[in-house]
Amino acid sequence: MQQDDHPSNPQPGPAPGSQPERSPSPHRRPRTIQDGPAPIPRSRLEARIDRVVERAHPATWPLSLAAVALAGAALLHFVDPNEPGNYPTCPWLLLTGTFCPGCGTMRAVALLTHLDVPGALGMNPLLVLLLPFLAHTYLRWLIRALRPRARPPEPGSTWTVWTILVSFVVFWIARNLPWFSFLAPGTPLLPTW
Repeated sequence: MQQDDHPSNPQPGPAPGSQPERSPSPHRRPRTIQDGPAPIPRSRLEARIDRVVERAHPATWPLSLAAVALAGAALLHFVDPNEPGNYPTCPWLLLTGTFCPGCGTMRAVALLTHLDVPGALGMNPLLVLLLPFLAHTYLRWLIRALRPRARPPEPGSTWTVWTILVSFVVFWIARNLPWFSFLAPGTPLLPTW
């Protein structure tokens, strides 16, 4: 009589009602350092936010930006940025004593809401000169969101991006030089009658 057939010597194995141990699949290898970090489990909130973003109409984002911009312009229209204490000082100006390309932008927008274009030019001429480009870019974005095309849009030209970046740097440097002090915020560029 063989020992395996005898009921007093049961085979070692899983206990009744328990899951048998799984051996590693021959098709999957264990994770190594070369595989990179393990994927981070997503929370339920992140998954819910992703679902809301995916279901949103494409025009939601340009229209939301317009609403925020109009709210900011209304705030600047009614709360004067020229009065001390209403808004914080530019951190770059506070730390270095020099003007950044954005210095005077809040005052320029406030003056534009009062339809004072020469005053806005005196505060930040770069902003006023870029407004047509910004408006055109925004309208193209809004139209593409409302009427999407079957094929994706062509990427913008590289020279446009480089022109804008170089303009910012040149403006930043020039407005801090004594020969170009007329670019500093508050200096009138055009004569006022």
